[in-house]
Amino acid sequence: MAEKPSVLIIGGLGYIGRFLALHIHQNDLASEVRIVDKVLPQLAWLPAEFEEACAGSKFVQADASREQSLARIFDRADGTQWDYVFNCGGETRYSQEDEVYKLRSLGLSLAVGREAAKRGVKCFVELSTGMVYKPDSSPSKEQDKLKPWSKIAVFKLRAEEELAKIEGLNLVIVRLPHIYGPYASQWVATALCMARVYKALGSEMKWLWTKDLRTNTAHISDVIRALWAISGWYTAGKNKWDDKTMGPTPTFNVVDKGATTQGAMADIIGQSFGIQTGFQGQLISTFAKLNLDSVVDDINDELLGPWADLLTEAGITRPGPLTPFMERELLKDTDLSMDGSRLEEVVGFTYDKPKITKDLVEEVIESYRKMNWWP
Repeated sequence: MAEKPSVLIIGGLGYIGRFLALHIHQNDLASEVRIVDKVLPQLAWLPAEFEEACAGSKFVQADASREQSLARIFDRADGTQWDYVFNCGGETRYSQEDEVYKLRSLGLSLAVGREAAKRGVKCFVELSTGMVYKPDSSPSKEQDKLKPWSKIAVFKLRAEEELAKIEGLNLVIVRLPHIYGPYASQWVATALCMARVYKALGSEMKWLWTKDLRTNTAHISDVIRALWAISGWYTAGKNKWDDKTMGPTPTFNVVDKGATTQGAMADIIGQSFGIQTGFQGQLISTFAKLNLDSVVDDINDELLGPWADLLTEAGITRPGPLTPFMERELLKDTDLSMDGSRLEEVVGFTYDKPKITKDLVEEVIESYRKMNWWP
């Protein structure tokens, strides 16, 4: 059997990075793993099962966007180079200033990409987003029209383009939808926290726009299995990849087969919480389109107070990363709609969790309870 690959995970304490590290650790997939993050493990809301995989001698605290950190990040005791580098770093918060994304996302990607090329890393995996595609209800394939619609996506697309120009970089780009699963603290978490407040208030949870709006998803366990499968496929010779028809940089959408919509999410949440869910009429949605800032402010004003009360009542003094705070960029009337068939056809990947279900969402809530984050 060939030597197991050595693995460097940039942004290794982020949501995807920590699950990737755990997957590699539990299945004994690598000869060595290094986790790099600018946040210390003690401050990263790490559940107990991640501690062995992400902390101790495996962990290096460093800001990978800074030139002077690169030697400490990449150098290994025996002088050899890393086989796989996964860039799971970058700014994940919405609605930040351009400069923040330029430095923390674009700058970071280019710094580690150039270093990986210089050192002859066998496979460099850059995580990107499905928000780079021109919004359309029919699923976007990897070569479809690009028109980024969130600030994160604007800078992720620039990173994709600039990395592709780096001489000698063994680059793979992976574009992701909304990711959910245990301990998730973004998109699905916001919806669940909102639902918890509506349940407490005894009122209906009404969604903007329409039930057909696409909000495609992937479960974290499928995402990390896909990342591992793609890096193995790349280093084994990129079977079935054709530069002429597919482009010089292997690019894959990782998205489940459920074609998740707002309507599907509303149904699942309604069942899980035992609340009424529905959609605002055309009139309110049209008003919201024209006055999105004030609509978002109103929603947040309505929910944040009751959420704080729920935490107090539950005796949760150290609240986790969960909040019903709604980001304006996530409330746009834009479809996140992706086609994941290339990954299945070219890499031979199969999804364990092909669609989001009530059981999987309840598993997420259960993980919050375990951490004492959930009122």
